[in-house]
This record gives sequence, C-alpha cells and structure tokens, in this order.
Amino acid sequence: MTIYPAIDIKGGRCVRLTQGRADQETVYAENPADVAAEFKAAGSGWVHVVDLDGAFAGEPQNLAAVQAIAALGMKVQLGGGLRTRAAVERALGFGVSRVVIGTRAAESEAFVGELVQAFGAKVAVGIDAKDGKVAVKGWVDTTGTGALDLAKRMGALGVRTLIYTDIGTDGMLTGPNFAAQEAMLALGAANVIASGGVSRREDVVGLADLARRRTNLDGVIVGKALYEKRVTLPDLLELAR
Repeated sequence: MTIYPAIDIKGGRCVRLTQGRADQETVYAENPADVAAEFKAAGSGWVHVVDLDGAFAGEPQNLAAVQAIAALGMKVQLGGGLRTRAAVERALGFGVSRVVIGTRAAESEAFVGELVQAFGAKVAVGIDAKDGKVAVKGWVDTTGTGALDLAKRMGALGVRTLIYTDIGTDGMLTGPNFAAQEAMLALGAANVIASGGVSRREDVVGLADLARRRTNLDGVIVGKALYEKRVTLPDLLELAR
C-alpha cells in the first residue's frame, strides 16, 4: 500500500481546506516545494498535489509550484482544473507522473476515454462523493450521479486508478469512511486510492488490513493529520510496507 502525502496549493501556498470550503482555509507553508522536500526526506516516493485554484477556476493556476515540486524527483500525482487535453499534456510535460481527472470525468466519458488511449496509466479519475453522489467543480456542485456508477463506467473505459474521496470526512480528522471505501473496492473496477478522514495511526492500520483483503486498494492520501502532527510520515511509510 502506498502512502500519498498531500499538498493542496492555493495562491501559491500550501493550505488545507475543511471539506473543500474556500472560506475554511489554513495556511501551513508559503512554499509547497519545501513541504514536498520534507516528504521526500522522510522517504516518500509519491506526493499528491491538488491545485485548488485550478479546481475552482477550471484550469490550472499553480503550475509553477507544481513544476518546482516535480523538479525534486518525486512522483507527482496532480489534480485540480485538468479539464482539457492541453492542460493534461502541459502537466505531464512538467514531469507529473499521474494526472487526476475529476469534474470532466463526471461530464464526459469520451474525454476520459481519449486520455486513457493517449496516456494509459498516467490518467487517474478522482471520484469525490457527498452522501454517495459525485461532487464536482471543487466540490461546489453535487450531481445526481452515484459514485459507484461512475466508477463502473470509468473502469469500463480502461481507467486503472480511482481516487475515492468521502467529502464528509475530508479534513475533519474523524477517520475514513471504511464502508464507502470497501464498497468501492468491491466493485473491482480499478485500483483505488482512499482519501478523506485519516486522523491517527490506527486509521492507516485499518486501511492496511483492508488492503490485505482487497488487493486493489493501492494506497491512501494523508493530509491534515500530517500537518497537525497527529501522525508522522516515516511511521506511516513503515506501516504501509
């Protein structure tokens, strides 16, 4: 199981939003690349980066910061505002290892299919769910599409990685929604990266146990718990091994 430490970028700075709300922002660092360098020094090979401004605006806004992170030599998984092929190609050209398509995946299967044909495993789909329904545009809008239904369709298109976020737990430090994650894994549509709610070491232990039962659990994204020092990255990396 892979640990994906998270960096959310807004206004060029490393921040966290509570349940995706722009008015619930905490700034943790002025330079996201410095945070990524700390993750790398702790032994992490991956970093999960979200361009929050891009998610709200519909196109990437913080690519200079992303490029600085990629220059460290880490594998970067990037989401936020990647809604055109040109934006995806630009991000990959900057050294991003995997792009995460969210809003456009809910809007256009043809777009996702085209990307998968062109870039294969470098394309992941982010499914952000509120009460089981897909939320888009930086979680501002909730659609009528069920998260599990979208996952099935994405798997049929050849998407190999799904990032499943339970919005109700994100940034709340209340623990993951294990039932929702297990339901997603049970579909077998693709590998799944769990996101949302990790608050303590025991949450990652629980996910590691789940990964032994559901081998398509690729990993877990950990954000606020790291910044609030409720967990340490070296310990989580050791647990995941």
